[in-house]
Amino acid sequence: MAAAMLLLPLGDTFSKLLTETLNPIEVATVRVLAQGAFLLPAAVLLRNRLRGAMFSPVVALSGLLVMITLICLIGAFAVMPIATAIAVFFVEPLILTVLAGPLLGETVGPRRLAAVGAGLAGALIVIRPGPEFEVAALLPLLAAVSYALNMIVLRRAARTRSGLTIQCGATTYACLGMVALSSGLHAAGIVTPDPSALSTWASVLILGSGLLAAASYVLIAEAFRHAEAGLLAPFQYLEIIGATAAGYLVFGEFPDGMTWLGIAVILASGLYVVYRERSRAPASMLPTAHKSRRVRPR
Repeated sequence: MAAAMLLLPLGDTFSKLLTETLNPIEVATVRVLAQGAFLLPAAVLLRNRLRGAMFSPVVALSGLLVMITLICLIGAFAVMPIATAIAVFFVEPLILTVLAGPLLGETVGPRRLAAVGAGLAGALIVIRPGPEFEVAALLPLLAAVSYALNMIVLRRAARTRSGLTIQCGATTYACLGMVALSSGLHAAGIVTPDPSALSTWASVLILGSGLLAAASYVLIAEAFRHAEAGLLAPFQYLEIIGATAAGYLVFGEFPDGMTWLGIAVILASGLYVVYRERSRAPASMLPTAHKSRRVRPR
């Protein structure tokens, strides 16, 4: 899990470099295609880890949410530092906590709701809406909402499928969806691809981003196969460290004091929610029919 969280910012760095010559939609399309090109052969090698239907409506919905998340994140990378975008994106566990109530029937107590509110306040500190506020600053927040919805979809899909099966199916659907979207925008004249922009260096960046994304998702699937989600969740925040380092080394970007304050609030809120989730773990093993009567909201 730690390795995956340190590889993901490298792929994001490649994507940000690509936005200097390509439209974010184009970058999202080539990245997901490259990801699929590496992930599917890996699935063949790890075919004994595949279980359940790879193609179904619920997996297709996951693919759609992957598309939205990727488009919003890459769009954010094009207009803001990677560390800032990733910091805002990490309100996702907090959004997931709120959505788990109405969509999964999970009980969320006042303490975790307070942590969610604090985390969203941290996101506002990072975004800092004001007179010069740009709507593009909301892109990582939209990506977080989409990713949280995808986590809920994955929880349902994982009841009858392995993590690797879902990743491969969702990536395939995302590839088809991004090609269709890009073709439609090209036909409408909204996106005009420039083949000359795909230099050898750009091709290396595309392949690199796809390889890093595929490797990260395989590592994540393996991590969840060997350990509980509550144990792995804190390691997700290593991605912010990797994003900060990559942004500084490659683009000379370093968060200012207010951004660090917002990041600290988001991290503290997220880790508190993780702590609460882990403290509820024994109770979560109870049969569903008895949870509402025997688990006190926290």
